[in-house]
Amino acid sequence: MQQRLELRVLGFIRENQLVSSQQKLLVAVSGGPDSVCLIYILAKLQEELDIRLHVAHLNHQLRGAESEADARYVSDLAHRLGIPATVDQRDVKVYQAQQHLSLEEAAREVRYAFLAQVARFIGANQVAVGHTIDDHIETILMHLIRGTGTTGLRGLQPGSLWQSLGDSLTVVRPLLAVSRQETASYCRDHQLMPRLDASNLSLSPLRNRIRHQLLPLLQSYNPRVADALLRTARIAGDDLAFIDKEIASLWGEIVREQEKAIILDKESFLELPSTLQRYLLRAIIEKVLGNLKDIEVRHIEEIMGVLTKPAGKRISLPEGLIFSIEYDKYLISPDPAAVSPFPALSGEFRLKIPGETLLPGWRVEASIIKREQMSGTDEDFVAYFDFDKAGDKLTVRSRQSGDRFQPLGLSQPKKLGEFMIDAKIPQAWRQRVPIVCSPEHILWVVGWRIGERVKVTEETNQILCLKFEWR
Repeated sequence: MQQRLELRVLGFIRENQLVSSQQKLLVAVSGGPDSVCLIYILAKLQEELDIRLHVAHLNHQLRGAESEADARYVSDLAHRLGIPATVDQRDVKVYQAQQHLSLEEAAREVRYAFLAQVARFIGANQVAVGHTIDDHIETILMHLIRGTGTTGLRGLQPGSLWQSLGDSLTVVRPLLAVSRQETASYCRDHQLMPRLDASNLSLSPLRNRIRHQLLPLLQSYNPRVADALLRTARIAGDDLAFIDKEIASLWGEIVREQEKAIILDKESFLELPSTLQRYLLRAIIEKVLGNLKDIEVRHIEEIMGVLTKPAGKRISLPEGLIFSIEYDKYLISPDPAAVSPFPALSGEFRLKIPGETLLPGWRVEASIIKREQMSGTDEDFVAYFDFDKAGDKLTVRSRQSGDRFQPLGLSQPKKLGEFMIDAKIPQAWRQRVPIVCSPEHILWVVGWRIGERVKVTEETNQILCLKFEWR
């Protein structure tokens, strides 16, 4: 029986390619039956797998003397097995208060950050954890209760990537096909005397309520409810594998990456089936944030509900992320203005006419030219003005509240904001667009249109040429 369990774990590791030969594998050991069973089996399999093990244990400082006893137990166990160990402690409650998290969330974040730190120190890139098939089932139910799509129905995976603030670690689960009852039996048979955490009996955490209350209730309706949930998870996994391939093929066609932002072609995205839209959005958000920890189904659905709204609509997402709608694209970024081609512009700058003026991110060249020197090409950042009407007291600034502008071709001024909307200037760009002004009027919205009052006519005697260049 014991040997069969070890062979099952070996087969599961090989089937799912969880470890590679000649690698270091960090093993998270809490001292409970599952993790103790895990380290004991891996110790027996390490020659067969050609791996080197290192134990990691974190004292969360939540249970006083019991937590300290857990740490001593793990340290002694690792010593008996001849496996090096790193045992440390962190104050989870302090972190919880700082980050405004639930105790369970805080403990998880602190624990995985510790594991990533140890893995980096010993030169490992994987950590094995003692999650069992019971944890898998409980996770599926937890996702259902909180609201989930197909991804949540898949539950725990044999291998997954943990990421946070630049840290990343591959998490492998060699016991995912093993039940909690089997790990307890294995420990008894080997007289391992694992530690028992009394907090696992508390009904305060959602997972414990699912374990002790919901699952027994569901089994009264369907004694084989666990098999039904596992079957659902397998189907969800198959569906997601197909969708992932579709998303990979669409990425280059619809998605463009720019610094910390992702830009979606609006027309192409709207042509996709809604299922692919949802999964592409999830993949993009995960790419930008590094994980989907705080992204829930409701966030994706909120985005789906505004896809056809006018340009300028924004949705605020966790971690400061913003989904914004522009005229021909969608933008997902912590700072939509960051993808503007225009540098940030603050203050007001007097132009040297004629001459060269340096602005933040810009070089402006002003010259007085003859009519025959005017270029016939349509250049967005070169403009010509009647110098006698424009004058030489010109400044460059960003837009201001109350600005009015009479664009070339219009008989009356209009609000500058209305012009920018009509010109389809993305909202995130508008504050960065340089505005050339005289003391009386706006002469040029750089990159778009000059003013009607200062256009070059047959009566123009002197022509002012302004040329903006990035620097």
